[in-house]
Amino acid sequence: MRNILIVIILVVVVIAGWKFINKSKNAEEARQNPIKVSKHSLAFNSSVGSMLDAYYGLTESLVNWDSVSAQKKAKSLKDKINRLQLNELKKDSGAILETANSYLADSKSNLDSIAANTNIAPQRDGLNSLTQNLYDFLRVVKYDESKLYLQQCPMAFNNETSPGVWLSKTDSIINPYMGIHHPHYGKGMIHCGETKDTLNFMPQPKKKS
Repeated sequence: MRNILIVIILVVVVIAGWKFINKSKNAEEARQNPIKVSKHSLAFNSSVGSMLDAYYGLTESLVNWDSVSAQKKAKSLKDKINRLQLNELKKDSGAILETANSYLADSKSNLDSIAANTNIAPQRDGLNSLTQNLYDFLRVVKYDESKLYLQQCPMAFNNETSPGVWLSKTDSIINPYMGIHHPHYGKGMIHCGETKDTLNFMPQPKKKS
């Protein structure tokens, strides 16, 4: 009987110790990884995230000098824009939704132009206008799920017009205007460019209670 009591006491001590260690571990994880609360709904952020993924697919096609793929990616991106969940913007301000839709309408027009062209040069012209419209859209709605970088290449159009711009999810330069098969530079200018602006509306972390 005495041996059984000792075993029970040891089990209770072990369980109590495990709970204490686990509680301390969870508290430390909460301190190191505080909760970040978006101002937008999950549906909104998910739809914008899908749109951005489609956009990155388009820039990747242009990096690879693949005009046929760029046409397909442009159509896919337009579809993602049509599926954006924007209803919640009505509660903030009708003007915000109206402005956002204006930029998106221009973006779809840019994508129609890219999809209609088999030549990569006008596709890159379309990317430049598209990027500016999507950048303005994201800035107006204050997309806060992730940090985004607006990057530019001063040589995108042979210095004849304004620099070419594109959006990136990292600060690394992968230039869709120079690409990896440039007729003069090959892939030597793929990292040419700089970050012009950073969109960062991400909320300040809130500590777990």
